Amino acid sequence: MPKILLLSALLCLAFFSVKAQQPYLKKDSTLSKSPQIDTIKPVYVNKGKIAGRKAVFRALVVPGWGQLGNGVTVYRLVKVGALYTGATLLTLSYMSNNKQYQRYLKELQYRFDHNDQPNPDSDIPKNVSTSQLTIAKDTYRRNKEVIIFSFVALYAVQAIEAYVDARLMYFDVGDDLAIRFSPTLISKDAVYGYNPYTPGLKVSFRF
Repeated sequence: MPKILLLSALLCLAFFSVKAQQPYLKKDSTLSKSPQIDTIKPVYVNKGKIAGRKAVFRALVVPGWGQLGNGVTVYRLVKVGALYTGATLLTLSYMSNNKQYQRYLKELQYRFDHNDQPNPDSDIPKNVSTSQLTIAKDTYRRNKEVIIFSFVALYAVQAIEAYVDARLMYFDVGDDLAIRFSPTLISKDAVYGYNPYTPGLKVSFRF
C-alpha cells in the first residue's frame, strides 16, 4: 500500500514538472487582427442636382436670382426682364381692377343704406341698376382673384425654370449622338403582281 502511494506521488510530481517546462506562447496581437481592406469608394457627386437646389432656393428668395445665379448671359437677362415686365403688368392690372371694385362696392353700400337710391356724389351714371352694379363688382372681384393666381403661377414657373436651367448646364448628351437624313424608297402593297415604290426620306439616329 505505501508503495502504491509513493508511486502515485512520483507520477503526480513528474506530470506537474513536465507541465511547468512547456513554453508559454504569447499571442501575437498582429496575427489576431484580420487584415484591413480599404473599402472606401469614390463618392459620386451630382453637380447638376446641387446646382438645381441652389437655383430654386435663390429663385424663391428673390425672383430672377435663380436665373442670374446660373450665369449671366443675354438669354437669362431677357428672361429676368420678361419676368419683371410680367409682374409689373400684373401689378398695374390688379390696382386698376381693385379701384373699380371699390368704386362699385361703395355705390352698392350707399344704395343699400339709402333705400336703393343712387349716390349723388358718385361718378357712376344714375340709370345703372343695382343688379348691374352687382355684376360689375363681381366681375372686378374675379379679375383680382385671377391676377393673384397669375402672380403665384409666375412665381412658381420662374423657380421651376431656374431649376431646369441649372440641371441642363450639367447635362451631357455625349459626342455619339448623331442624326442623318437619307433618301429611300417605301414599298407599298403589291397590286396585280406589281410592287410599286414611293420615294421617301429616311431619318437615322445614333446614340
